[in-house]
Order: sequence, then structure tokens, then C-alpha cells
Amino acid sequence: MTKPQTQGRTRLGTRLAFLAAGFGLASWAPLVPFARDRVGVDEGALGLLLLCLGVGSVTAMTLTGMLSARWGVRPVIVLSGLLMAATLPFLASVDTPALLGVTLFLFGAGLGSLDVAMNIHAVEVEKAGDAPLMSGFHALFSIGGFGGAAVVTGLLSLGVSAIFCAAASAVVVGLAILAAWPRLLRIRGAQDGPLFAIPRGVVLLLAVLAAAAFLAEGAILDWSAVLITDAALVPVAQGGLGYIVFSIAMTVGRLLGDGVTARMGDRRVLFWGGIVAVWGFVLLLLAPNAAIASGGFVLIGLGASNIVPVLFRLAGAQTIMPSGLAIAAVTTTDYAGVLVGPAGVGAIAHVLGLGAAFWVVAALVALVPFFAFRATALLGRA
Repeated sequence: MTKPQTQGRTRLGTRLAFLAAGFGLASWAPLVPFARDRVGVDEGALGLLLLCLGVGSVTAMTLTGMLSARWGVRPVIVLSGLLMAATLPFLASVDTPALLGVTLFLFGAGLGSLDVAMNIHAVEVEKAGDAPLMSGFHALFSIGGFGGAAVVTGLLSLGVSAIFCAAASAVVVGLAILAAWPRLLRIRGAQDGPLFAIPRGVVLLLAVLAAAAFLAEGAILDWSAVLITDAALVPVAQGGLGYIVFSIAMTVGRLLGDGVTARMGDRRVLFWGGIVAVWGFVLLLLAPNAAIASGGFVLIGLGASNIVPVLFRLAGAQTIMPSGLAIAAVTTTDYAGVLVGPAGVGAIAHVLGLGAAFWVVAALVALVPFFAFRATALLGRA
């Protein structure tokens, strides 16, 4: 098999892994109200149960760098993806809080491990090529998210049972992972290092910047509907429009991102992407009507779309830590930020108001352009 053919196969395998992760995660979101009613808990208890998903993700992420070094990323991607698929039907059928918590932990473990392993694989596939690829890979995660949410929501609206919807999604995720399996690289990281490494040096800087970008995305996901409805920019029934606009803009930005990065370079993408995202927050927070607020969501989505792919690329290029452990450390920090961030936004909003909380998020995103030169200079990247 020629090198271009081999690269085409491995790129397809990587895209399928990202697609499966996004599809599986988004398939769970429409099932949450059904799970709440089935196990009979209120919103407070449900929040604690949902935390099990995040705890499972972070726990698995701390081990995935080591597992990928010992076994290779291919078996980790396959096993973690199949674990996600296997737990989806149980998320739609268990009927006690304890069983739901355990199942969410396992589902989160599969998601977290898959997230780290597929990014390690993506970095290696990109290194073997001659052009940026990370943004395109992450775009497939976003597309999978659209697909998973749309399929499950559509089936539920037709009166299909939650268990059937979850089973159908599990089949899609499982088939995508099995199709990716033979196309994945047989690669391992350094096996003489620590099992897990706390990010340090430039890796710590990359982790902080990625956490800021993820926190912004989490804030938009969890709080944007409240923000624009409380400001009377849209009716309550249309509160989700902001996140939809943001998601579309982010997906488009990532689909175009590899070409943009090839022309501009990592430094300019980080700098200008951060600037655009910050101005998006400014426009959103000062918007007098829904149209201008929508423009703010577009700018945030476009600006933030390629920040994380570039930061993962830089984590794979640094030499302070083994690339697998660096990516695992950055990803774990990101997820911790996603878990803590929305709660922090809520705490600030309780004291100062939601608008003030979003200004804090904008200030954190401003760290990306502020440190763009330093992050890339330390790695000799333009």
C-alpha cells in the first residue's frame, strides 16, 4: 500500500473515532430528562449524578497516557469506544440512582479515555502528513454531536422509546469504532516514563489556555440560554438558539481551520482566534437585540473553533514531556475546567449577576491571545 493510501486510511480511521465520540456524547443529552424521571430524583440530585460522568472521564484520562504507552492507542480507542456504546442502552434503562451513577461513571470513563487516545492518535497522524489536520478531526466531533442529538431527538419526537433510541445510537457508535479499528496506527509512546504526569513548563501553559477555551464553551452551553432570556433578547422557548448559532459557527470554523492554520501558522491562529472570541463576548454582553447577540455567538464560535486543535498540536510537539502524557494532562485539565467552570459561573452570577460572570469568562479567554506568542515561541513555532 502506498504512503498516500496509508495516510488516507489512518485519517479516515481518526475521523471515525472523533465522529463516534461526538455522536455518543450528544446522544445522551436528550435522554437526561427521561433518566431523571425514571430514577425519580430532583434537579439537585440529578446534578450530583451527572457529576459521575465527569469524574469517570477525568479518572480514565489520568490513566490513558500510560495505557496508550503500554498497549498502543489503537486498542485503547477501540475498547473505550465500545465501552461508550455498551453503556448507552443502560443509561436509558437503569431505574435506581445508584445504578445510574455507576453507569454514568463507566460511560464517562469510556468517553474520557477515547478523547485522550484519539487526540494522541490525531497528533501522530498529523505529524506523518504535510499539512495541518487537527481542526478537521475536531470538526468531526462537532458533526457527530449534531448527528447524535438530531437522531435521538428526532426519534423521541416520533414516540420511539428511550431505550430503542439509546440502542440505535450504541449501534452507530459501535459500527464507527469497528470501522475505524483496522485503519488506526499501531503506535505506542515512551514506556519508561511515569504513569501520569502533572503538566509543567509550556505544557502547563497550554493546559491553562485550553482550559480557558473549554470553560468558555461550557459557559455558552450551560448558561447562554439563561443569559439571553434574562436580558429579554429572545423568548424562553427560543433560549437554545444562541448555542445552536455558536455550534454551527464553531463547526464551520473547524472545517476551514486546517487551511487557515496552514496559511497563518499556529501563533496567528491563537492570537486572532482569541481576539475574535473576546470581541464576540463583548458584542454578546452589550447586545441590545437578538440579531446583534447572534453575531456575538458567531464570533465566539469562529474565534474559539481552532484554539483547542492548535493547543493539542503544540502539546504533541513539545519535548518536555512524552507527547501522550502531555496530551492526557492537557485534556484532563480541560475537563476539570469544564466541570468546575459552569459551577464557578453560577457562583459569580449569584453574587454579581450573570453578565458579570460572562465578563470574567471573556477575561479568561483573553489569556489566549495574551500568551499566544510565548506559547509558540517556547516551541519554536510561528
